[in-house]
Amino acid sequence: MTLHSKPETFSDIAVIDADTHYAEPYDLWTSRATGSWKERVPQVKEVDGQLSWFMDGDVRMGPAFASCTIRKDGTKAYGMELTTWKFEEIFDGAWDAKARVAYMDEAGISAQICYPNLLGFGNQKGMNVDPELRLVITKIYNDALAEFQADSGSRIYPMAMVPWWDMKQALAEVERCRAMGLRGINTHSQPHNNGFPDLGDEHWNPLWEFCEDTGMPINFHIGGGFSNAEWFGEGHWPSFTPTEKLAYGSSSLFFANFQLFANIFISRWLERHPKLKLVSVESGVGWIPFMLEAVEFQMREARSDYQISPSEIFARQIYACSWFERKHLFADAHKVGVDNVMFQTDFPHPVCLYPDALEYMAQAAGQFTQEERAKVFGGNASRVYNIDADALG
Repeated sequence: MTLHSKPETFSDIAVIDADTHYAEPYDLWTSRATGSWKERVPQVKEVDGQLSWFMDGDVRMGPAFASCTIRKDGTKAYGMELTTWKFEEIFDGAWDAKARVAYMDEAGISAQICYPNLLGFGNQKGMNVDPELRLVITKIYNDALAEFQADSGSRIYPMAMVPWWDMKQALAEVERCRAMGLRGINTHSQPHNNGFPDLGDEHWNPLWEFCEDTGMPINFHIGGGFSNAEWFGEGHWPSFTPTEKLAYGSSSLFFANFQLFANIFISRWLERHPKLKLVSVESGVGWIPFMLEAVEFQMREARSDYQISPSEIFARQIYACSWFERKHLFADAHKVGVDNVMFQTDFPHPVCLYPDALEYMAQAAGQFTQEERAKVFGGNASRVYNIDADALG
């Protein structure tokens, strides 16, 4: 790992990385489960010469590579090499709080927001086991990530996973996670695909009201629903190689959040919940001005009138994360709203900004005023996630 000093552009900013991931150790659940649950929670087994994650005995969850593109020695791999690694071959900072904080210090990053891998970005991958086991799995994950936050000295802020399939359990778990210090929730973007009401339905009001009352943001990570959560996305040409599928999937997953937020605006969900904070995670920002104009035009043409325009609602209560965008970031951020854009790296996933994320962004960041730059690269995330930026140094 070769890192350079923090670029002068960011010298006075407590940089907050608004999207990173946690590589779940093979024993995360088995080391914490008790009694008969120990045999049922997620664990790694070798079957036909391949290591895979299983739950509830023989329910396969997927191959046991860690979605970490950084080698043990800190160098970055590209393409699909990471799919051949065992857990002990990945960078310790993908799962160990102290190693990650050491990397953050070298990279000039003061804090990170953190998301899962194995359970799905919206906690949607456990629907083929019974609800009681799903809840145990979710609570163990949240316990482990609360420990991760504490071990980081409150430099890393994981988002709580929600047992969204049961409203009573969801409310109890979110309240429990808030008491443990977790600052936001991460949930399924397409519950209607599992036979539940869509997110605009009154069914979800108790959860939204809790989040309004407590100021906890609701995070929608790309790939957080069933129809868009496949590793390679959908629609790639059959002739593509695995690396070409990776490029296609990494590009096309953004459009799932386009669809999600178009549905949110057309449903008028946020007109009814004006204090909610929603975050579009790992989706970029360049598409948002087009989406807002398109939805407003189509709603008017369909005579589906709104009381508050989607653009006004976005400015009031929605935030978006950007990482690779440099050419048009300044213009797009001003179209979207400088108060509504947050910087991210996607560490340690494929296509993450590593190792010199701030150096990569320095020229684009330099186009902003100091006040604007402080918002996009730290201040907005501090406000959304209720992080004391002064305490970060």
